[in-house]
Amino acid sequence: MKNSTGPILPGSVIGVLGSGQLGRMFAIAARRMGYRVHTFSPETDTPTGQVADVEIKAHYDDLNAIRGFATAVDVVTFEFENVPSATAQAAAERAPVRPSGEILHTTQHRLREKTFLSNNGFPVTPFKTINSLQDLQAGLAEFGCPAVLKTAGFGYDGKGQTKIKSVEEAEAALALTGRQEMVLEAFVDFDCEVSVVAARGLDGSFAHWGVIQNQHHNHILDVSIAPANLPPGIAGEAVEIARAVLEELEVVGVLCVEFFLTKQGKLLINELAPRPHNSGHLTFDACVTSQFEQQLRAVCGLPLGSTELLRPAAMANLLGDLWEGGEPNWAAACAFPDVKLNLYGKLVPKPGRKMGHLTVLSRTAEEAAALVRAARNALK
Repeated sequence: MKNSTGPILPGSVIGVLGSGQLGRMFAIAARRMGYRVHTFSPETDTPTGQVADVEIKAHYDDLNAIRGFATAVDVVTFEFENVPSATAQAAAERAPVRPSGEILHTTQHRLREKTFLSNNGFPVTPFKTINSLQDLQAGLAEFGCPAVLKTAGFGYDGKGQTKIKSVEEAEAALALTGRQEMVLEAFVDFDCEVSVVAARGLDGSFAHWGVIQNQHHNHILDVSIAPANLPPGIAGEAVEIARAVLEELEVVGVLCVEFFLTKQGKLLINELAPRPHNSGHLTFDACVTSQFEQQLRAVCGLPLGSTELLRPAAMANLLGDLWEGGEPNWAAACAFPDVKLNLYGKLVPKPGRKMGHLTVLSRTAEEAAALVRAARNALK
């Protein structure tokens, strides 16, 4: 395997497993710094592939193709976590994989992730493993209703989740999910949702972008605001929890810790994402070093960059629903002088599909949030 100790310098080749918008923004950052980028996924003309030097089309379970891909690059990283463990292991035979396949194995499966968090003393939503109707009924008796039933593996943007409002709904909820391992979570009456996107270098150095406040619609992130409007003590606690998670997992790269903040002021970890995160997209325009450049620095063994927020900022997702009446009015959004438009190059707009985002920098976080919503409304 290639030398995995010294820094991987500009001119080297970075391999990205996955080919969506996260990989696209990563590739833009990497090419800006003089790196070459190869992307691997089952599709072509992808958001990442449009920017990368080389786009490989193959399935993740084609381990010979993965080995060939990894042989041609100097380091492998991820732009989404739902890559099979065997894929990461095959890549690691030929090149350093950062973050490691073991971290992906933990975080791509809700039960493994929550068990890791609970066993290491992190504040996590109460949960139970569900393998039968009897398990579910016992869990509902303990947690009460409502409660949330989730598939244990491969979920994002609210997929694989069912809210159970009464015990009578248990059997139907279980039938909806099919025969697979499930997790039941106690329902959290939260005040708000926040996230900490952070990075850890090869040398153990740590950097973060503070606490970002997130607002969701139909289980999909709608608007993110930085800095979050939180008491300094809670914000500091969120950052320290994130630091401890990255250190316990020995992350090399970027990881996002998503939290619920309860009405009593308690932070509970909802999910981990071992990659750049939708809530950190605003760092692309609003910070000295974006989450994508930081991922590159970390996986290449370079010093981490400054995460200073240049001005308060807000990001609004652009979903495929915006195209229902025809092409959005891009000029109307760009008429707002502080708006930055980011489109992902996806070929077909679909309802709920993330097609791009707007970012606004302003004097205050509240003003940025109002402006980004106004700019998005102008697209219709």
